[in-house]
Amino acid sequence: MHNGQQVLLLDTEQSLEEQQEQVIKSKETLFINEFTDGVIGPENEFLGPLRDGGIIIANTAPGCWGPMLTPAIKGTHEVTKPVYIEGADVGDSVVIEIQSIQVTSVATSSGVDERMVDRYISNPFLKVKCPGCGRLHPQTIVNGIGPEAIRCVTCNTDTAPVKFANGYTMAFHSKEGIGVTVGKESARKIASEPENYLRLPENAIQNPVVSLAPSDLIGVATRMRPFIAEIGTVPSKPMPASNNAGDSGLALVNAQHELQLTKDDVSSHCTDGHLHLPQVREGAILICPVRVKGAGVYLGDIHAMQGAGQVAGHTTNVSGLVQVKVSVLKKVTVGGPVLLPNSEDLPFLAKPLTKGERKLARDVGEDYGVKQIEEAFPIAVVGTGESINVATESALYRMANLVKLPIEEVKNRATITGGVEIGRFPGLVTVTAQFPKSVLKNARLFKYVKNQYDR
Repeated sequence: MHNGQQVLLLDTEQSLEEQQEQVIKSKETLFINEFTDGVIGPENEFLGPLRDGGIIIANTAPGCWGPMLTPAIKGTHEVTKPVYIEGADVGDSVVIEIQSIQVTSVATSSGVDERMVDRYISNPFLKVKCPGCGRLHPQTIVNGIGPEAIRCVTCNTDTAPVKFANGYTMAFHSKEGIGVTVGKESARKIASEPENYLRLPENAIQNPVVSLAPSDLIGVATRMRPFIAEIGTVPSKPMPASNNAGDSGLALVNAQHELQLTKDDVSSHCTDGHLHLPQVREGAILICPVRVKGAGVYLGDIHAMQGAGQVAGHTTNVSGLVQVKVSVLKKVTVGGPVLLPNSEDLPFLAKPLTKGERKLARDVGEDYGVKQIEEAFPIAVVGTGESINVATESALYRMANLVKLPIEEVKNRATITGGVEIGRFPGLVTVTAQFPKSVLKNARLFKYVKNQYDR
């Protein structure tokens, strides 16, 4: 029941009053290791309810490759069941403070995907067809090691809808924050013990991607910087979590399956919870729109690292432990997620001025008759669309509506006090700009902005 009030089955001799006392009460802390089948929306079972200001601790499953190789999962992400937040109504926002992210996987696999055209209808991530028996969404098992390890339970045919065009297996030193791609022998060793290396949560149903043992890249070393790529609130119409954004959601427009949407559906129902923003990491704050009663906060798809743009289409998806604090922001409506990154993740021009810089600014201002230098702080707004240009315009207009300033002023402020950063192609960006304290107070954001940056 998605109203957050689940009633226990009680003895029929108990009074109504006694039964009402046993209604499940809201929780201060909620531990989650239960997952959806990839589809999120108002019809989902909601966990909780969680108190306003409560804590969610989730053991999350990898996104992308594992679910892509598991036809029973609709979409490319196996996310947690959504959480009902007490007091969150349509038109409000919820503030999600990311308190910690811990990678638990010891290794994972990723790469560029190659679609197998005979194994799906319309979309390889949403309507998979076994090329052997023709079953839709076939049940599968892992049988062996290598690119043909994902087999149909009914006919034992290789049924994975995608393969690696260029793939790799990466091992981690999580404590020191380093990842290294390994060779064929080590990749196969990891594939022989997939659960041990990938650390899948016990209730996850995805086939472990390391079973394919790709090793096209060997000896590539990189830094780990984990962030969470699926985080937000459920859309007001059912859709795969991986399509809950204004760019990826377009894949559902006029699609040949039950989850098809119109272009208007994408813009009016999505909450843009499908984020590929490296800034959404430990210490960041995300403010998300509420489109259904109780908000339905969900989590998933930790990335061990990712450069801006995710140009390969995929990256190192891992299991992990995430802790967030969720608070309700009443009667504050945001068009899409508002991000308050860690200070070091802000664009250079968006970083608040130091005391020394502010003094210099006052000196320059006085020379030219400027009597007061505004006290300003940054915010970042997420925009999505069919292209980077459209996504940028979306973010700018969302920002203008939020701060109640003319779009021309917002564009100027983004240009000289912020910038545009690409999260994902074809179209997910953040636009960052500084705004005066008075403007942020009127938008009812100043409390969180001040706590994040005025330290």
